[in-house]
Parts: sequence; structure tokens; C-alpha cells
Amino acid sequence: MAVQSLFYSDRDGLEMALKNPDSMLFTSKAEADARDKMLELSENIQLWFEKKIPDMPEQLAEQCALLIAENKDLFQKALKKPEILAEAETPAD
Repeated sequence: MAVQSLFYSDRDGLEMALKNPDSMLFTSKAEADARDKMLELSENIQLWFEKKIPDMPEQLAEQCALLIAENKDLFQKALKKPEILAEAETPAD
């Protein structure tokens, strides 16, 4: 029997990671660190939204922030070429 190490972000928590293993459990520390960094960015974007748009519901701020953080590369490209956002494929719901 082989032993395998699995990594997850503390920001997700073990229970949440076990419920969503495809997107929250990783076989390398680097992948888990990347997820943690993305979640940190999301948290800070959410705080910024909540400060700049006081009437924005917390859940909406969280959803928007997570979407931006998950697609930060797309947004970085859009700063140079804004139409790229309109051309980007939307994920299937």
C-alpha cells in the first residue's frame, strides 16, 4: 500500500476541502499555496468592495471577488485590451 500526501489551504479548511476534493485538495504544496494566494487576493478584493460599495450585499461581494481572483490573469490582460473581457468564454453553470 502506497502513502500519498495531500495538501489544502487553511483558508478552505479541511472539511470543505474534503467535500470538494477536485478543486481544493492538491498533490503538491505549490498547488495548495497557489490556491491560498488566490483566496487571500479574493478576501482583500471583497474587503475593498465592501468599503467602496457599502450597500453591496456581503455574499455578492464575496462572489464577485472570488470570480475576479480566479480570473486574475484575464483581468491583467484586460487592463491592456479591455475588449478581451467581452470575448472571454463564460464558464458553464
